[in-house]
Amino acid sequence: MNQPLRTVATLFVSDLHLDDARPEATALFLRFLREEAMHADALYILGDLFEAWVGDDDPSAVAAAVAGGLRAVSDHGVPVYFIRGNRDFLLGPGYARRCGMRLLPDPCVTMLYGRPALLMHGDLLCSDDQAYQAFRRQVRDPAWQRDFLRQPLPQRQAFAAQARAASKAHMQGVREEITDVTPATVEATLARFGVGLLIHGHTHRPAVHSLVAAGHPRKRIVLGDWYRQGSVLRVDTDGFELAALG
Repeated sequence: MNQPLRTVATLFVSDLHLDDARPEATALFLRFLREEAMHADALYILGDLFEAWVGDDDPSAVAAAVAGGLRAVSDHGVPVYFIRGNRDFLLGPGYARRCGMRLLPDPCVTMLYGRPALLMHGDLLCSDDQAYQAFRRQVRDPAWQRDFLRQPLPQRQAFAAQARAASKAHMQGVREEITDVTPATVEATLARFGVGLLIHGHTHRPAVHSLVAAGHPRKRIVLGDWYRQGSVLRVDTDGFELAALG
């Protein structure tokens, strides 16, 4: 966190997976909010802010601390935006209001210093993982979510624990390339939106990729996770920097 800042920038993070079991990650994020995000042009969180989210009525201490940190950034005049991830797809308008952040659809296009950029969590790009995509369609269905959120909180928490265990077992049983993005899907998505820049998380493979889609050069920036260190993308008028936070 002692790196010199280049200029005022727009900041992107994803895959923090915050929960009570990893207080050091929460502390790092809150410090990042105080020391850097407070002075940014905007902050985008591209999903999986939390390890799990079973409803805006979750009373966890981490959720309260994060809401306070984000609200301070928002109250300071910095816009905060959020795209739901595969772990916190149930995060709703109630919690967003507590944080002072705006919920965005996945995918969405935003303007970065005069240049359009496509923002996604990234799980939609992993189209070869058909079992996951089927699960995603199920839990993103509004009727399923409505019925789930009507259940008592302990029941929802038990479901989330079972889902995490099943996800871990699934990841161990599939080839590594299936858990990464499908190149053809990336190219088709970029061509469909007609933009030259894609920013996403989800795969935990931080990198900058150059590719060609529909005959035009494009760039794909993948954000890192916060399991071992922080990961932030800084974009300003001079370009971008994908950096690690210690």
